[in-house]
Amino acid sequence: MPFDLGATVRLSGECRDPGGTLASAATAVVTVTLPDETTISPTVTEDPDTAGKYWTDYVTTTPGRHSVRWVWTEPAAAYTDVFDVQEEAPPAILSLADARQHLNLVSTKDDGEVRFWNTATTRAVEYFVGPVVARSFTEEHQVRVSRTVVLHRTPVLAVTAVTTLLTGGVSYSVDSLHVDRDTGEVLRLDGGRLDGRLRFTYRAGRTVIPENITAGARIILEHLWLTQRGSRGGLAGGGQDLSEPVPGLGYAIPNRALQLLEPDRLPPGVA
Repeated sequence: MPFDLGATVRLSGECRDPGGTLASAATAVVTVTLPDETTISPTVTEDPDTAGKYWTDYVTTTPGRHSVRWVWTEPAAAYTDVFDVQEEAPPAILSLADARQHLNLVSTKDDGEVRFWNTATTRAVEYFVGPVVARSFTEEHQVRVSRTVVLHRTPVLAVTAVTTLLTGGVSYSVDSLHVDRDTGEVLRLDGGRLDGRLRFTYRAGRTVIPENITAGARIILEHLWLTQRGSRGGLAGGGQDLSEPVPGLGYAIPNRALQLLEPDRLPPGVA
C-alpha cells in the first residue's frame, strides 16, 4: 500500500550466501532512488538477533515511485524492491470514516487497504464524470492567435495562472480571462488574442459533491472491496452486476453505479 508523505518507511533486506542461507556481510548498502532520480543511502543496521537480516528507516519527502537497491559483499548478494508515496492530500470522494462505515468495518486494522481502494474508486468515478475532488491541474497548450482555448478537465473552478513558455512571449492576467465552468473554454474578455506555447494552472472539481456521485462511489468501493477479498471468505463479485463490461474498465464498475453517475457523465470521447 502507498505510504503517506512524511511517513517513515521501514526498509528490510536479507543477505544470503549462494546456498540460500542467511549470512552476515562484510558490507551492506541500501540506495533509495527518489522519483526525481536523486538518491540517498541511509545507515543500515543488522538485526542483532538474526545474522543476515538488515533494516533501515527512511522518512519520505517526495510523492511518487521509489526504488530500493540492497547490495552486500562477502557474500555478494543483491535485492531490489519498490514502494510508493502518495500525495500529501490524495483525492478521495469518501472519507475514511464513510468508507469504513459503508463496508461495515468496525476495526481499523484494514484502514490501509480501505484507503487504497477508496482512492482507486475516486479515480474510477472521475473517469466518467471528470474531477470530483477539487484540486489544481497544470497543462500546456499550443495556441495560434485565438481568443479561446479549451482546458481538458471540467468542471473548472478557476484559472490561477497562465504562463508563456517562449522567451519574450506575452504574459496574460487571469483577471482578463473568462472561464466557462462546464466546457472548460477560456476566453479573453478584452478582445485580444492568446498566442504561443502557454501553461495553464487551474482548479477543477466540485465544491459540492452531488448525492448520485457519492452513491455511485459507495457502490464501486463495495464492489472492489468484496471482489478482491473473495478468496478470503467474501462473496466474489460482491453480488454486484457483472453482466456487461464497461469500455476502458472491463468488469470493474457495476452497471447500477454507472446509472447513478449518468446525469454527470462526460460527453463521448472526453476523459
